Amino acid sequence: MRNFDGRVAVITGGASGIGFALARRLGAEGMKLVIADVDEPALAKAAAELKAAGHDVLPRRTDVSKAEDVQALADAAVARFGAVHLLCNNAGVGGFQRFGTTGAATWDWIVGVNLWGAIHGCRIFLPILESQDEAHIVNTASVAGIYAYPYLHPYNVAKAGVVALSEGMWREFATEKPHVGISVLLPASVDTAIVNDERNAPVGHVTRAEADPALAEFRKMYVAGIAAGKSPAEVADIVLQGIRERQLHIFTHPETRAFASMRGEDIAAGLPLRDMFGVRP
Repeated sequence: MRNFDGRVAVITGGASGIGFALARRLGAEGMKLVIADVDEPALAKAAAELKAAGHDVLPRRTDVSKAEDVQALADAAVARFGAVHLLCNNAGVGGFQRFGTTGAATWDWIVGVNLWGAIHGCRIFLPILESQDEAHIVNTASVAGIYAYPYLHPYNVAKAGVVALSEGMWREFATEKPHVGISVLLPASVDTAIVNDERNAPVGHVTRAEADPALAEFRKMYVAGIAAGKSPAEVADIVLQGIRERQLHIFTHPETRAFASMRGEDIAAGLPLRDMFGVRP
């Protein structure tokens, strides 16, 4: 997809972080914007900023883990703008606690937002996208989708699922729907509000501080690492280039491509998986 001006983008998780940066960047390209988020105050603030910048924007409160919410989002986008050309399934929540301390409600929440959100988005928006002359889907995964970090079990599972979903759709669409591009975004550290994701946690989720206090120092290191990461604006530029070039895998940090090759080599050789520094356990 190369032509953005006058076309319509739907961005979930659009009130902050990568989603909001994508909205600003795509708006600057002349796209009409539909931003969805579960955080209503943040959504209202983001929409006001985008409108003040002269962008045509429709905000919509959406819980992407619920198919009915995503369907309502699609209906609202078409009712307002008549079409959708770019879908960014970007909403996400994080983690960092041990497997044994992670309850069912937390699994449901993280997998629901990170994986089912992308599945619902692709399934519900595809009939709209494929009816356009060209269209594109960007599914936000993570390097955790190709490198399973410790203490991130629901997140790893969900993001690996998003990678598999995107790769499978890409293979199918390459012959059956070549006018619909597919990309999977694989960010490493990016300075976003994902470190404060529990503000939107559902009933039944036990906070990580309560469920796994022994990892408190580890989580502090994680928060510091996120804060030191790339800016969302940098990532938005990378994503736009990836869409234009029809890249399947979009890495925000080129050095993390090595994670995929290391993993493949270790599996093929029947060896224990190396860590990100190339060290085996």
